Amino acid sequence: MSELELEQRTNIKFLVKLGKSGNEIRKMLVQVYGDNVVKKTAVYKWGKRFSEGRESVTDEERSGRPATSRTEENIAKVRQITRENRRLIVRSIAEQVNIDRETIRKILTEDLDVWKVCTKMVQ
Repeated sequence: MSELELEQRTNIKFLVKLGKSGNEIRKMLVQVYGDNVVKKTAVYKWGKRFSEGRESVTDEERSGRPATSRTEENIAKVRQITRENRRLIVRSIAEQVNIDRETIRKILTEDLDVWKVCTKMVQ
């Protein structure tokens, strides 16, 4: 969650405690944040939660798999694997790190600045 989103949730909580309606809260947030305002549905969802007594402005911890496999740890693993063998293909790296090929491709191109990515084994 971004700092801006957290700030807006805090403001929603404050305005709910002042008795403002969802429409009033939304208008005020648009005045302050303009194009960076949270979506209308988020304003109503959080407004409802705060009016029902919720105090925390942060998301609840969720169990299960993380939303992304593109973590610092996995980036470091891919970096190490590619240092040891620059000729590996994406599929092979994905199998070693145990994450999907698309995530490996993004790590290589976006995080590690590898321009030429081999996706097939050359015979």
